[in-house]
Amino acid sequence: MANIPIWPGTSTFTPGSTPFGFYDADADFILDADKVAKFCAQRLGYPIVDIELQDIQFYTAFEEAVTTYGNELYAYKIRQDYLSLEGASSTTNLNTALVTPNLANVIKISEQYGTETGTGGNTDWHTGSLALTASVQTYDLGKWAEDNLGVSGSDFEIKRVFYEAPPAIIKYFDPYAGSGTGAMNMMDSFGWGEYSPAVNFMLMPMNFDIQKLQAIELNDQIRKSNYSFEIQNNKLRLFPIPKNDLNELHFQYLLKSERLANSITPTTDTITNVSNVPYANPTYAQVNSVGRSWIFEYALALSKEMLGYVRGKYSTIPIPGDSVTVNSADLISAATNERTALIERLRAYFDETSKEKLMERRSLETDYLKKELTEVPNVIYIG
Repeated sequence: MANIPIWPGTSTFTPGSTPFGFYDADADFILDADKVAKFCAQRLGYPIVDIELQDIQFYTAFEEAVTTYGNELYAYKIRQDYLSLEGASSTTNLNTALVTPNLANVIKISEQYGTETGTGGNTDWHTGSLALTASVQTYDLGKWAEDNLGVSGSDFEIKRVFYEAPPAIIKYFDPYAGSGTGAMNMMDSFGWGEYSPAVNFMLMPMNFDIQKLQAIELNDQIRKSNYSFEIQNNKLRLFPIPKNDLNELHFQYLLKSERLANSITPTTDTITNVSNVPYANPTYAQVNSVGRSWIFEYALALSKEMLGYVRGKYSTIPIPGDSVTVNSADLISAATNERTALIERLRAYFDETSKEKLMERRSLETDYLKKELTEVPNVIYIG
């Protein structure tokens, strides 16, 4: 160990001295590298005690500290903006981009509701028709799909069946038999007396028509065998039972395989998950003093940990006439606690600047301002 050169007290950084070289071309990083090495060494006890590290260890700790800061920062940004980023280009460097919140992915989610309700969406509803047979009440639509579409019945989903009683309006108003209102008023004063075949042109309120239609429909539901149906496992059961052979039952359906296929969009150069959100390593020159202070402290914790592992190789170091017990365990323990505390502090700082926290703070400011304004005396004007 005595033959291995250790920190001499000064160093000169040159590009290529760090393991990855992420920031070796950054003028600010080059300028701070030797300062960070000196800072870490002196905080570890130099020149009172020797520091069994070389300059490259300090440079490594500095590079890792900057990278860790960037990782925490951009992980926070991804959590904040991912809903607005998913589906965007993955070739744009987002480090200096301003991300504006948008509803693109919220709309994509709402499209699925549109598909299910038949008001839009990204999966087509198809139409089909079924021949009804006299006295047959139950029809296997899964078999219809196999026979007519060549698809499995399990891939077939009925969305709407057009099996309804005749519209109540045709029972309410028949121009060839007079009006359903029971009034035979020829409004000659309106100039409508010579119109044919309608015989009633009395303008009634809209709610009058609606209530009559509802009365007709309710009458059919209670007093008659009303048109209805039920579907269980693609088995369609009709009420009432058809009395004649018909080819008039129409329905709409979708294929489950199309629904699943439309939910997956093969793509390239697009953000599909948090791992390909295009954030790069931070530009050290653009990190402000708050970030650099954290980086210096984290580099010190990393240096302390490395020194602890180096010293842990030897429990004691012989000196003339005696031996010295090294403090490797204390260094490693302290370094671990400091790194954990620094990460937690940084995450708490980022969380305090989240959109949610900023909106809460703005709301509190507004409340306090209102309270303050209520204490301002009102001016009384005397005219």
